Amino acid sequence: MCGIVGYIGDKNAYPILINGLKRLEYRGYDSSGISLLNSRLNCYKKKGKVSELEGLVEGKDISGTIGIGHTRWATHGEPNDVNAHPHTSMNGTFTIIHNGIIENYTSLRDRLISRGYSFKSETDTEVLANLIEFIYSFGKVNAEIAVRLALTKVIGAYGLVVMCAEEPDKLIAARKSSPLVIGIGEGEYFLASDATPIIEYTDRVIYLNNDDVAIIKKDELILKTIQNNKLEPKIEKLNLGLSEIEKGGYDHFMLKEIFEQPRSIEDTFRGRIAADYSSIHLGGLFSVEEKLIAAKRIIIIGCGTSWHAGLLGEYLLEDIARVSVEVEYGSEFRYRNPLIFEDDIVLAISQSGETADTLSAIQLAKDKGATVIGICNVVGSSISRETHAGVYTHAGPEIGVASTKAFTAQVTVLAMMSLFMGSKKGHIEAKRYSELIKELSEIPSKIEKILKQNDKFLQIAKKYQDATNFLYLGRGYSFPVALEGALKLKEISYIHAEGYPAAEMKHGPIALIDKKMPVVVIATRDDSYEKIVSNIQEVKARKGSVIAIVTEGEEIISGMADYTMEIPSTDQKLMALLSVIPLQLIAYHIAVLRGCHVDQPRNLAKSVTVE
Repeated sequence: MCGIVGYIGDKNAYPILINGLKRLEYRGYDSSGISLLNSRLNCYKKKGKVSELEGLVEGKDISGTIGIGHTRWATHGEPNDVNAHPHTSMNGTFTIIHNGIIENYTSLRDRLISRGYSFKSETDTEVLANLIEFIYSFGKVNAEIAVRLALTKVIGAYGLVVMCAEEPDKLIAARKSSPLVIGIGEGEYFLASDATPIIEYTDRVIYLNNDDVAIIKKDELILKTIQNNKLEPKIEKLNLGLSEIEKGGYDHFMLKEIFEQPRSIEDTFRGRIAADYSSIHLGGLFSVEEKLIAAKRIIIIGCGTSWHAGLLGEYLLEDIARVSVEVEYGSEFRYRNPLIFEDDIVLAISQSGETADTLSAIQLAKDKGATVIGICNVVGSSISRETHAGVYTHAGPEIGVASTKAFTAQVTVLAMMSLFMGSKKGHIEAKRYSELIKELSEIPSKIEKILKQNDKFLQIAKKYQDATNFLYLGRGYSFPVALEGALKLKEISYIHAEGYPAAEMKHGPIALIDKKMPVVVIATRDDSYEKIVSNIQEVKARKGSVIAIVTEGEEIISGMADYTMEIPSTDQKLMALLSVIPLQLIAYHIAVLRGCHVDQPRNLAKSVTVE
């Protein structure tokens, strides 16, 4: 959840660290801090965004060619200067930055207090800093051994980097269930939670695995396990450009990412659908193809937006591939003793590939003997390495906390998987198969057409920017889109919003409708069109204000709704890829009009790497 950055080499570390923290701020922005080691250890940290930290260090000593930095999403302890990272041990020997949760920190803290240690913060991280120092001093061992021994006492998750004031020529990094990547330069190394702070310096990286410990000097890297077994580092090449993580002239990353969807969807199906629309090739599933085709049940696991994509996956897979599907929240799956069989396919969806709850669900499914397939966006992520097979979405980096292009890329993959399975299982005729592939290939150009209406969506947003509640309704394939639209509005504008199946409105939510309640209805031409018309009439009869997403050329609903947003026609199985775009833009514009921080909404962070 938090952002980690580190540097060791011959350059001045501060500019690298502060720039890296800005790149990682989407992972957490409650507070930030840096530690620099020269002839002495200087530590600066501040509540708030990285810009607040920059103001704090102005005029202070920021020299040093070795340092660490951190931007925080609070877990243990409220966001303030004291709880901000880095944390220094009681006697000042060790400084540490940490992403994750130390579950047994209370018992460790009590034991350290009994041995004379005191604490300044409320964090679990300071406990780890003092534990390392205690082992270092009491055991008279070097810093590396102290770190490894301390980690054998820890229960929980961590991605961490440690500096020792008495061994000022090295950084020690370790990872368990929280991502950490090392960038390799010429006589220098870079560390980060993900590759975004590294790409302008090197394209050669090492992704740490669980229980890895790296001992890093400016001209040497040694990789071990916690148990001191030597490892051979696997160097990989980054396929990421600097322009992909910059705003490129847009006011916000979210707006840029909404407008990138024609390209990100095309990148996701490029090379996977035949030029003549006759077939779909998903190379990442080759090793599990037979099990996938033979599966009697698929369990889809996701959190947040990925869960909504999973709901659409359920509709698609059952409709096209005729296989039974269950959709589960990753955060609930492992805690309810689920029935999992060896012939099940578990499909895990995550933008970052690091979602802690989803990773825990993956491990449970593997322990039960199921075949696990991942759908994620980040090459080298934990989910891509922990699953038996998978499909990358190729959406490119998504910096805005509220997911947009990741959602449509995930749905694109799920549509391709459904068509692939339906064809292999003989549940879809060749002509219909080809028609749907062709329809999918045309989605990017149709999204371009929707995006040209952005100014109209802004004007609609102005009418509703002061609303306090929204209701989103949809039927069939449009129901998950209603849920996603409501989530987007909640996340970035802080307006309460709920998504419902349109028919369920009469079973309770209709009591909320009055002239102050905006109701967003996804009312495109599909099998449930007439019923949606009836639902709109029910809302209007109670003086509700209706904003309808309709198919181009619509006349009936256009005469009933207060406002309409038109989208091109496509097959109803793929309509979600179009109907979600206006909802993303409406949420974006309302949030901007309300003065909300669109890319970094309060209390949220991009990648939820703690449970």
